[in-house]
Amino acid sequence: MDTTGTASRGPLVSAPAVLSRALVVAVLALCIGAVYAVLPVGVGAVVGWGPNTVLSVAATAVVAIGFGPARKRVERWVQRLVYGDRSTPYEVLAELSHGVAGASTSPEVLGHVARIVAEGSGFQSSRVWLRIDDELTPAAAWPPPASTPAPVAITGDELPPLPDAQLTLPVVYGEELIGAITVRQSPGEPFSATDLQVLHDIAAPAGLVLRNVRLTSELGARLEAISEQSAEIRASRQRIVATQETERRRVERDIHDGAQQHLVALMVQSRVARTLVTRDPERAVKVTADVRRIIAETLATLNDLAQGIHPPVLTDQGVAAALRRHQSDLDIDLTVDDRGIERYPAEVEAAVYFACLEAVINAAKHAAGSTVVVSLAEEAGSLAFSVRDDGAGFDPSRCRPGSGMGNMADRVAALGGSLEIHSAPSRGTEVTGRVPLPVGAASA
Repeated sequence: MDTTGTASRGPLVSAPAVLSRALVVAVLALCIGAVYAVLPVGVGAVVGWGPNTVLSVAATAVVAIGFGPARKRVERWVQRLVYGDRSTPYEVLAELSHGVAGASTSPEVLGHVARIVAEGSGFQSSRVWLRIDDELTPAAAWPPPASTPAPVAITGDELPPLPDAQLTLPVVYGEELIGAITVRQSPGEPFSATDLQVLHDIAAPAGLVLRNVRLTSELGARLEAISEQSAEIRASRQRIVATQETERRRVERDIHDGAQQHLVALMVQSRVARTLVTRDPERAVKVTADVRRIIAETLATLNDLAQGIHPPVLTDQGVAAALRRHQSDLDIDLTVDDRGIERYPAEVEAAVYFACLEAVINAAKHAAGSTVVVSLAEEAGSLAFSVRDDGAGFDPSRCRPGSGMGNMADRVAALGGSLEIHSAPSRGTEVTGRVPLPVGAASA
C-alpha cells in the first residue's frame, strides 16, 4: 500500500470488521450450544428425565431472553480483542457527530475533528487543512504541534503535496474541494483498510464542518474590514470637521485683518469727505480719491479671499482651466493634460481640483524647478487624476504625511474616492487618485 499519496474515494473492505463479525457469530453459537447442552441434556441426565420437551422449551426461553444482553457483551469483548484500546470505527463516527452537532461553525471544532481522526484510528498525528481562496491553510492539528506550516498554494481542485503528510484525504462539499485531512502513522505500522475506511467515513461530515467554519471565518474577516472602514470614516469625518473649523477661522481672520479694516477706513474717509465738501472742496476731492483707492483695495482683498475658497474659473471652465491658471505662479514647469474630460458635478470637480492643487504646491515647495505633469481622465465611471514630478522624491516609510496630504485624502474619501502616494529617493513623487462619478453625471 502506498501511504504517501492521496486516499482513493472508492469503497474499502475492512478485514477487522469481517473478523469481528465472524468472532461474534462464533461466540454466540457456542453460548447457545452450551445452553442447550446444559439444560435439555445435562439437567435431564441428572434428574433422570432424559431428553425432555419441557427442558427444551426452557432452554429456548433462556436463549431468547439472554440473547440481546449476551450479544452486546460479546460484541464489546470481540471489539476490544480486535481493535485494542482504541475506539471502533462506529464509536469514532458517533463521537464526531456528537462533537460537531452543537459547534459546526466554530473554528475550535476543527481541533475536535483532528483529535478524533488521530485517536480514533490510532494515527501518530493528524492535521486539518482549510481552503481559503487559492491557499490551503493549516487550521488544526492533533497532537498540538510545536510549529505550524505555512499555507500551501492550490490551483483548481487538485491537492498539492502537503508538508509532514504520509496520507492525504481530500475533503469535498458538493463538487468543491473545501480542504484536506493529512495523517501520519507510527513508525513501522502500516495503514490498515479499517483506518482508511474511517477516514473516508469522516470526510463526509467534515466537508460540512469545514464549509461552515470557512463561511464563519470569511464573515468575521468582512466584519473586521467593515469595522476598520467605519473607524476610518469616523476619523475622516472628524478631520473634515476640524479642517472646516480651521478654514472658517482663517476666513474670519482674513476678513477681520483685510476687508474689515478697509471698510472701517472707507467709512471714516467718507465722513471726512462729507464734512469737507462745503468747507474745503479741494481737500474733499483728494479724500474722495482716497475713498476710491480704498474701495479698489477692498474689492481686491475680497476677490483674493474668494479665489482661495473657490476660484471662479473652476466654476466657469472646469478643473483643467483652473489648474492652468497656476502655470505662471509657481517655480515649476507645470503641464496639465486633461485628455478630453468634460464637466462634472461641482463637488467632484472641487475635490479633484484642490487635491491636485495641493500636490502641485507640495511639488513647488519641495521640488522647486522640477517638471510637474497633471493628468486628468475619465476612467470606469470615475474622474481619475495624477500629479507626477521629477524631483528628489522621498522615502514614504520615513516621512509622515502633512496636514495638506491628509486634507487631500479626506476630501477625496468623503466622495467615496481613493488617493495614493508613490515616491522614492531620486525618483520623484506621484500622487494618484480617483473620485467616482454619480450615475448619469459622466460626460455631463
